[in-house]
Amino acid sequence: MNPSPIASVRVAPSSKPDSRSTRRQFLKSSAAFSLGAVSVDLGRGAVSGGSDVIRVGLIGCGNRGTAAAINALDADPGVRLVAMAELFGDKLEAALARIKAKHPERGAVDADHRFVGFDGYRHVIESSDVVLIACASKFHPRYLREAIDAGRHVFVEKPHGIDPVGVQATQAACDLARTKGLCVLSGLHNRFDTGVRETIQRIHDGAIGEIVSMEVNFLRAPYVVVPRQPGWSEIEYQFRNWYHFSWLSGDDVTQSLVHSVDKAAWIMHEQPPATAHGFGGRSASFGEEFGDMFDHHSVVYAYENGPRLYAFCRTQAGCHSGISDTVIGTKGRAELLHYRIVGETNVNIPAPKVNPYLQEQKELFAAIRAGQPINCGDYMAKSTMLAVLGQIVCYTGRQLSWKKAATSDFAFEPATADFRTDPPVKPGPNGLYPVAVPGKTKLIKGT
Repeated sequence: MNPSPIASVRVAPSSKPDSRSTRRQFLKSSAAFSLGAVSVDLGRGAVSGGSDVIRVGLIGCGNRGTAAAINALDADPGVRLVAMAELFGDKLEAALARIKAKHPERGAVDADHRFVGFDGYRHVIESSDVVLIACASKFHPRYLREAIDAGRHVFVEKPHGIDPVGVQATQAACDLARTKGLCVLSGLHNRFDTGVRETIQRIHDGAIGEIVSMEVNFLRAPYVVVPRQPGWSEIEYQFRNWYHFSWLSGDDVTQSLVHSVDKAAWIMHEQPPATAHGFGGRSASFGEEFGDMFDHHSVVYAYENGPRLYAFCRTQAGCHSGISDTVIGTKGRAELLHYRIVGETNVNIPAPKVNPYLQEQKELFAAIRAGQPINCGDYMAKSTMLAVLGQIVCYTGRQLSWKKAATSDFAFEPATADFRTDPPVKPGPNGLYPVAVPGKTKLIKGT
């Protein structure tokens, strides 16, 4: 393995780093972090030889990463969590406590394999057969590629890129995984919801006729808002509150609505739209804790043969909320999350017996043990690009073609430049962060 320029901090089993210690660790590692790719070649097999144990490592110890690790341990009795990486020691220890409460033996990661700092992900890859990636979304494509380079099976949370360059990198990594016989499992979990699977199969079989339009909604209150604490540097604050900074998360179309447009893409047999236009902004969520995110988005995707996808997301308190997907056809309609078809054919599909988050992990480890790799690469890249396209048209106010966006070289900064202690976005004199201005913000060359 190529030597790391950063020394990770290992957290002792009984220690709970105080805020001063955590900040020192964070600043020390962030000062040396670079976004340049590092190829890892460990020359080992994908599963521990001569053992039924599958060693799993976790990169990113937030709520989703912690839940994914628990799902993996629930899915297969031979799975053992052996390594964890997180930027902040307090988050790592909190995640470990949750995991051990459910799996006290197989979830007990020793002190030498708890890594705090920017280079910790490399040590997780080195230690594991299967890598679970659920950190700040900007880094998903890079960590995916390094894990594949190292010969590891990978579960990676959505989104699979926050810009066209990131999506292109994800597709390349998945293509490489296919040649190496490695699994790549996507966090777009609706693909593993057996009720959604059957409902969409009925649609594909013609139960509602030809598709006319689809309306998808992902509406909720502001998500995981982290208030600034005394003593935090600007960069630490943004990483702790990363969901609310577009250079780390990509904003809410890419973070949330991606689940909804993924189901629509599935219905359309992965055929991309011809064009998209959209509108959005911030009208209710004000304050530094909301970073530079929009709090509402609306996107219209137009397909070559006539159908339209109307996609909406909102993160505002005190408003109507809910997740829904309604598909209108010439012979009826389908309500995906109710597993229901109404029209010439009426169908009520039984609810799944297994949570899709658990189901996806069950299918991953079954595939590894059978030597029949799962590779979600094609749809995970296309669905993520569908969300990225939607975010771009909302930020810019322009109509944009799928082809122009998908082949663009746009990437949120920092792209390939060295990452130091200053984030690319900073608050203005009023303490608020600048947001995109439709009609003025330009992201794609030539638009």
